[in-house]
Amino acid sequence: MNLAPLPPPAPDLLHSPPMRDPKEPIHTFADLEHWPHAGVALGILGHPIAHSLSPAIQNAALAALARSDPRFEGWRYFKFDIAPAELPRALDRLHQLGFRGLNLTVPHKAAAVAHLAAADAFVHAAGAANTLLRTDAGWRGANTDGPGLSAALRQDPGLELAGAHVILLGAGGAARAAAVECLRQHCAALWIGNRSHERLDALVGNLENFAAGIPLHSFALGQPPSDLPAGAILINATAAGLDPRDPAPVDLRLLPRPAGVFDMTYGPTPTALLRTATDLGIPRADGVSMLVHQGARAFELWTGVAAPLAVMSAAARSALSHD
Repeated sequence: MNLAPLPPPAPDLLHSPPMRDPKEPIHTFADLEHWPHAGVALGILGHPIAHSLSPAIQNAALAALARSDPRFEGWRYFKFDIAPAELPRALDRLHQLGFRGLNLTVPHKAAAVAHLAAADAFVHAAGAANTLLRTDAGWRGANTDGPGLSAALRQDPGLELAGAHVILLGAGGAARAAAVECLRQHCAALWIGNRSHERLDALVGNLENFAAGIPLHSFALGQPPSDLPAGAILINATAAGLDPRDPAPVDLRLLPRPAGVFDMTYGPTPTALLRTATDLGIPRADGVSMLVHQGARAFELWTGVAAPLAVMSAAARSALSHD
């Protein structure tokens, strides 16, 4: 499962184009009955979806690309609130409409796998897909979350998964990708905590063959074990934090001091987990950089062109500041 590094941004795409309104309209399954966009369409499916910065990021990148390549002038990225029960019909309809590609977020990453015509090795290992590419036979699934996580950790807070003890919170689609990436990068050991024992046990069982001797441990989020390692990288892959009023998934004060805290969620204000990390003086980062890096890989899959990382990062921060 060799994932190629991102090529450098093209020189003429390094400066951000004028930003579109980050408050992208939210579409629903009903809107697909009479879809109005005549150009090439991309989109993100989630439930909820209002918080997503992906449309602002991807549309800024597409606008930058169109300045130097008129083939991309009609490309546009849309936001869809799709309930879990609507997902199979929505995927079928979007394929019929000729959408070129899709992103998937909570709660669709794992559920979509059963509806794919093909998938890459990372999807098979993680049991989750976050990026889809249209083919004549159906949707081909990919997972850019894992490589996006590694790139984001290197960028901020400057940590490497290789050789590190990792404490991962969650067992959903995002956690599955994070777990596979930790093992792919040869972490020293992986501890996974979740509230649902059933989902946690299923994830650990799926990872055992992939772990290749790397120790795997599981625990209940409400009862963290006393032997968690100090100096670990702590990664929150739960949905706690999507709402700024959410409590932290764990109390950092009750855990051995980690080397850094990475919260996959993001928003205009820090999550409770990141606020505690700040109070304790622990290096921490939210999920915006991961969103940009995984989005860049999806962008390249859809367009075949190097992603304008600087443009995408500026768009993400601009959208957050206007949230």
